[in-house]
Amino acid sequence: MTTSIDGLSRRTAMGAVLTAGAGLAFAATQAAAADEGSHSGMDHAAMMGPAKHQALIDKALVCVNRGEVCVNHCIAMLSMGDTSMKECLASVLAMLPMCNGLAKLAALDAPRLKEFAKVCMDTCADCEKECRKHEAKHEVCKACAESCAACIKDCKALLDA
Repeated sequence: MTTSIDGLSRRTAMGAVLTAGAGLAFAATQAAAADEGSHSGMDHAAMMGPAKHQALIDKALVCVNRGEVCVNHCIAMLSMGDTSMKECLASVLAMLPMCNGLAKLAALDAPRLKEFAKVCMDTCADCEKECRKHEAKHEVCKACAESCAACIKDCKALLDA
């Protein structure tokens, strides 16, 4: 016996779903094939190669990575009553969205990338300054400070270019 869902059998419903899925897959394949030809005269290897600002993207994302670890550390310290990490936490929380944005804008080679990089560089400098206060005692703070210093260096290189 086949159960009915609003007058349709499960078998009929599954067939419809599978047919629709196959149709969508076919349409996506056709769209991709059509798109292949729309880049006439462009080198696909160049289009898919590393971003123009790959080093800056990498440095910004290392800041995000190490900053997330630092945030977790600061929260743990604060939860144990150590309020010395309060300013460090605030500076890292300000740095995280800036470096995320920097990575995205660098990947796009956005027109305002240099202007954003200047502000991001200043935010990273604030974060580095706060993290340096704790680097002798907390390895995660040292790692975060070093990643900010590296990002600052790449931002300066971009601004000088």
